Amino acid sequence: MSDMRILVTGGAGFIGSSLCESLVSMGHKVVAIDSMFRGSEDNLDAILESENFSLYAGDVRDIDDLDTCVEALGGLDLVYHLAAINGTKWFHEAAHSVIDVNVNGTLRTLELAMAHDAKYVFASSPEAFGEPLSQPISDGDAMVFTDPSEHQRHSYGGSKYLGEIACQHAARDGLNVQIIRPFNTYGPRLCGDEYGQVIAMFFNQLMDSGVLSVHGDGSQTRSFTWIDDVVKGFVSAGMQDLPTGEVFNLGSTEEISIIDLATKIVQFGEDVDLIHSQGYHGDVKRRLPNISNSEKLLNWEANVSLDEGLEMMWNSINL
Repeated sequence: MSDMRILVTGGAGFIGSSLCESLVSMGHKVVAIDSMFRGSEDNLDAILESENFSLYAGDVRDIDDLDTCVEALGGLDLVYHLAAINGTKWFHEAAHSVIDVNVNGTLRTLELAMAHDAKYVFASSPEAFGEPLSQPISDGDAMVFTDPSEHQRHSYGGSKYLGEIACQHAARDGLNVQIIRPFNTYGPRLCGDEYGQVIAMFFNQLMDSGVLSVHGDGSQTRSFTWIDDVVKGFVSAGMQDLPTGEVFNLGSTEEISIIDLATKIVQFGEDVDLIHSQGYHGDVKRRLPNISNSEKLLNWEANVSLDEGLEMMWNSINL
């Protein structure tokens, strides 16, 4: 498909900005909307001057803001909905805002897509499974959430679970919907402050203090997926003619413990120390994707190994 009119919510964010770049390079007309809570215009430097791209600072929950974006596009063929409050520390500290933005932003953009009969691609998360009972995580597995009086971390996962419900409801009503669950995406634009994600946090700590802080004993495992691989999956889900309501896990099947990850990153510095600290509320012990549906329908798999990705990220930091 070429010359599509595409709205990307959260388009100035980590994944959103790279997705916008890819879509513009393919010749599509793209408008990004972003509240700039975590997004940055700097992420879009490569395409800000393109006649096929514009950035709108607005609220994804605001119908008038969304309508303005559609007017700028001259219509609407495809919505990539990535806007959300992300960053693990926020989930417990700002649960109300996480729920508000994530749930209502999804409802408003679904309504927009339905009004224009546009295709809709929703960025969900493995957090939608809460605390999974088995690994690797597969579509159809039970989504399990613990007592909210203990912590509110699941404000994010719960909002993504509700987002998937809303998407499947829209699919049942005839909207062309695809659901993407990226697994621990990383790359040069990843947020690395205290509200960020672990790989960028480790690299920031390496540069700033030479002390890497590992949560708990570090035995918890994750699969980390390079940004370009994830963007390819998003593009493929949006551009292919697929059955509505399909769900795709986009994640590397290369599993690693956080302590082993820290050990890899330590090797990029000199005289680096590891310390152990208290982890986040409700942090899951393991997260590994089953990507069989992505392999089958998107012809997708993660091509960049963790060692290759860490090397590229380190080189980007030292440009």
